[in-house]
Amino acid sequence: MRLTSTARAAGTAALALALGLAALTPAPPPAPAAAVGTTASPAEGADPVDFAIVVDQSDSLSDEDLAREVEAAALLAQGEISERSRATVIGFGSSEKPGQSPVREVCPPTVADAAGRQRLSDCVQQLARRDPARVGPGTDFPAAIRQAVGRLTEKSAPTTPKVVFLLTDGRLDVDDSPEYGADPESRRANGAKRLADELARARREHVQIWPLGFGTAIDRATLTDMAEGGYRGGCADLPSATPRMRVVADSTGIDKAFQETFAAARCAGITPGDSKRPPADLYVTIPPIATDGAITVSKHDPKVTVTYYDPRGRKVPTRGRFDDSVFELSGQDGPVEALRVNNPLPGRWRAHVEAPEGHRDREVAVRAIWQGRLRSAVTLDPASPRPGEKAVVEVRMQTRRGVVVTDPAQLAGIKVGARLAGDGFEPVDLTLADDGRAPDRTASDVRFTGTVTVPAGATGALRLTTSMAAPGVTSDRRPLHARVGEGTPAVVAGLTVDRVTVHPGGTVHGTLSVTNNDTAPRTLRLALADQAAGTELRVDPATVTVAPGSRRDAPFTLAVGPGTPLGDIGGQLTAVDAADHGRVLDSVFLDVRVEAPPTWLERWWPALAGGGAAVLLLGAFLAVRLRARRLRQDLAGVELELLREDRTLDRLTVRAGQGQGGTFRFTVEQTLGAAPTLQRARPGAHGAHQLHRTGGGELRLRPHGGREQPVRPGEATALDEDLRLAVHDRRATGARPSGGRSPSGGRAPSGGTWRDRFRFGARPAPGRRDGDGTGDAPAWSRPRPDGDHDGRRTEDTWDPHF
Repeated sequence: MRLTSTARAAGTAALALALGLAALTPAPPPAPAAAVGTTASPAEGADPVDFAIVVDQSDSLSDEDLAREVEAAALLAQGEISERSRATVIGFGSSEKPGQSPVREVCPPTVADAAGRQRLSDCVQQLARRDPARVGPGTDFPAAIRQAVGRLTEKSAPTTPKVVFLLTDGRLDVDDSPEYGADPESRRANGAKRLADELARARREHVQIWPLGFGTAIDRATLTDMAEGGYRGGCADLPSATPRMRVVADSTGIDKAFQETFAAARCAGITPGDSKRPPADLYVTIPPIATDGAITVSKHDPKVTVTYYDPRGRKVPTRGRFDDSVFELSGQDGPVEALRVNNPLPGRWRAHVEAPEGHRDREVAVRAIWQGRLRSAVTLDPASPRPGEKAVVEVRMQTRRGVVVTDPAQLAGIKVGARLAGDGFEPVDLTLADDGRAPDRTASDVRFTGTVTVPAGATGALRLTTSMAAPGVTSDRRPLHARVGEGTPAVVAGLTVDRVTVHPGGTVHGTLSVTNNDTAPRTLRLALADQAAGTELRVDPATVTVAPGSRRDAPFTLAVGPGTPLGDIGGQLTAVDAADHGRVLDSVFLDVRVEAPPTWLERWWPALAGGGAAVLLLGAFLAVRLRARRLRQDLAGVELELLREDRTLDRLTVRAGQGQGGTFRFTVEQTLGAAPTLQRARPGAHGAHQLHRTGGGELRLRPHGGREQPVRPGEATALDEDLRLAVHDRRATGARPSGGRSPSGGRAPSGGTWRDRFRFGARPAPGRRDGDGTGDAPAWSRPRPDGDHDGRRTEDTWDPHF
């Protein structure tokens, strides 16, 4: 394709693509921590895939575009999660004159192990050096696909997926390539025909083609033809795994599109992480379902250095084993480096990036790509079905460490199937569901169930193989072996195990029900399978013997060892017939969850809470009683009246806060030539009298040097020599004085007391003071004659200003 201003702009987008792809390494989503167990061997790791990265090097790309394509190619090569995969990197243009070739293979097929990924990091750099003497300026799609398909099919295992990732910014351009014809028109026609032929070959050889276009000069129809013309089967029977073309408008969308393309083609999951300029901490998260992954850092500049930390904050090695995970770093000297992790610890990982001065101008991006390769635990009920009998198939998924998958969100979009094969019949396929409809017991419990009828022609061995796939997840294909039953079985067994939560060191109860139709005793053995790493389980008793012609329900227990990790116990329990070569008679999944024993506080919390509540209630009750007592004892508002014969000499009112505790101390001050006055006693004052109110509300007076005596409100009581004291308590009298002595010292007339002589005046009477002697409290005053008999009012008057 010839270089034009439009194409060059598109080429700039291509450069952005490659750099974006460097940032492409996905980071897995956050998730709960799961137990880490024994590291799997390479054969148990992620499924391998043979792939070719085919990069457009036509004249439409600028040098910046090429640099980005280099990073894009490096990203895929470094981010591959299986060390058994093979990668090839090919640049392509056209052949227009002698010495030129339409393709340039910069990296031959290379196994993506530790050494291979380093070689790929080095050789992919050659894409940045375009050599016009060797590669022409056009865009020869047929030649590029032919080269890629040829490399992928040589020495390749038939079962290994083969994928071409083609990156281009343009359209088919062989107008100046002599091998396609004598003139541009015939060359275009022949180029289109040859492209169709190469796509047909890819389809025959089971090679997928995933085209990614960027820019504005893209021929969408041709890209669609390439995606649909190759092999349509993917890594799983999922729509997302079917090859399709992608186009992004400019370089800003390249990294995301390329991530999704690569992950979809190899049934992997991706999650973006942080992007910052160094120095910085970048974070990505790996989910608990992941069993293999790679953390990829798009550095752009080899001077950038990266240090990796696991979710527990521990620095991890760049090579070797650490805490049941295996690490392998590659690409440190290139624009993209990747830390591949087998059995990664789930959670939030940190990549700390540093760079010397002058190398900090570009953002560094972290991504992760991961795959969860699950084991399928399968049960068949009945364990030995007869020909023509319907059997129930149930599957539960576990990681390779035996951790049971219990969160349906982790298997979104899952498709689960099974195949029953055996002697005497053609294989039977069935679909399993987790929808709660019979025979499935509970929807969304991550147990997939289906039924299959054993063909009438079945004669002996049965082999049940399950498979499942979801975005980012694949499963093994371990078969369950069984045999068809023949007539009335000699022994029939059924297992039940409690679904419970226990603490380490606890026990789980179960029952083995056995019917022995044989003429001799039969011994059945209980066996555990597919246990999670570190699980300590012991069956007691481990064997059950049943007499001939009898039925027995034999209880047993599963002892959970103290070292068993917390979480769900995976695996299953089987009952096998020891006399029939260990034939499985029945099996059951273990639905047991191990939780930490309660702490002392958790164990006694109800009692503590109840006791605390009782204490609080008692305290509140006592506080209310105490407050009520204090209110009853409070002397605030009580007025003291000092009398001599029939004359009032002084008055003193107890103010709020002065009579707290029920006691008010006062003195009678006598000054030469002046009438005695009442004063609140100062601390330590000599000759103080004391007025006290009891808890029951009774008033008592203790004159200085005298005995304490009760006081009736309004009545005068001898105080000192010729002085008397009357106490007026508004609370005891309904907010008015209750009576007292007459001025002459006698009793008031019947039906009346001092209130017949005094009223609570709005104006203070002469000589009247409050408790601090300031004279601003309400007072009792003599009434003015108003026509009442004896010149006194029969009703006293309440002053609202009191």
